[in-house]
Amino acid sequence: MIVVWINGAFGAGKTTTARELIDLIPNSTLFDPELIGTGLAHLLPAKRLAEVGDFQDLPIWRRLVVDTAAAMLSELGGVLVVPMTLLRQDYRDEIFGGLASRRIAVRHVLLAPAETILRERTAGREVPPDLPDGEIRARQWSYDQIEPYRAALAGWLTADAHPVDNGTLTPYESAVRVAEAVNSGSVPVCDIVQTPEPTSETVAAGVLLFDERDRVLLVDPTYKAGWEFPGGVVESGEAPARAGIREVAEETGIRLTDVPRLLVVDWEPPVPPGYGGLRLLYDGGRLGGGEARQMVLPGPELRDWRFVTEEEAATLLPPIRYERLRWALRARERGSALYLEAGVPQG
Repeated sequence: MIVVWINGAFGAGKTTTARELIDLIPNSTLFDPELIGTGLAHLLPAKRLAEVGDFQDLPIWRRLVVDTAAAMLSELGGVLVVPMTLLRQDYRDEIFGGLASRRIAVRHVLLAPAETILRERTAGREVPPDLPDGEIRARQWSYDQIEPYRAALAGWLTADAHPVDNGTLTPYESAVRVAEAVNSGSVPVCDIVQTPEPTSETVAAGVLLFDERDRVLLVDPTYKAGWEFPGGVVESGEAPARAGIREVAEETGIRLTDVPRLLVVDWEPPVPPGYGGLRLLYDGGRLGGGEARQMVLPGPELRDWRFVTEEEAATLLPPIRYERLRWALRARERGSALYLEAGVPQG
């Protein structure tokens, strides 16, 4: 199962190119995630919609894009052509990582006409004679998105996607270029970690690593939203502490020689669509300056890492992970492990 994701700024010609492309790639279907945003506008309370500037900022939109794409491919097979602007790398990682977890390969194409052409296309949009405010706002909104597009282009987007300059091409000619690039292998499958979604409760082991100032290491995984501790799901037949050691080595390049000491066992209740399970945190000790400098950042798994204070961690971690960290730090101070349920000590 394959997704051909056509990215680009507003006005780049994504949708018109995608409509031509499904006639050029055998057994392909068009899926426009814009429809999910339209549906959510009718489903969610107005108060929730007012809290975000764009429907892409809604976690439910990103989750439904993945779920809908997977469902369509399960039903139809073949190739799914998806025209959608993605300018935030964390949203790209979340969506593409979710697809990868379902064993769906993503080929990422960027339609990249010159900025002058983007502005000309926006200015040339047909406007009704009475100039309704809605149309004016939509045009201005398109102009406003050029700067975020320029920033993404100067950063992660150029390295991530296969560019096609379609500034002087018709939609059909653009589709031919994209089809040729996809069929020839010029557009590789996105290099992103594949972490299958759990089908039942899981056991996960995290390891706290500290620098010389006793700040704790947090990592920003590409395959899920939010900051986290180094670690991951314990595999079948694997000791939890050993799983933590393995995950630390895979994610950071740091190889722990001693079995880390247990700090907390936290039972995380199921919150649909998640299943919850046991979450263990271990004390991996303090890293020397040399070890911290040798830390690697594998692109497929981690977007970023940093050492933070407990107060800084509160601004980065989801509430339940922060509570887990907070009590793990107290257990480290006291020298005895704690049992938690949903981040709250028991007994």
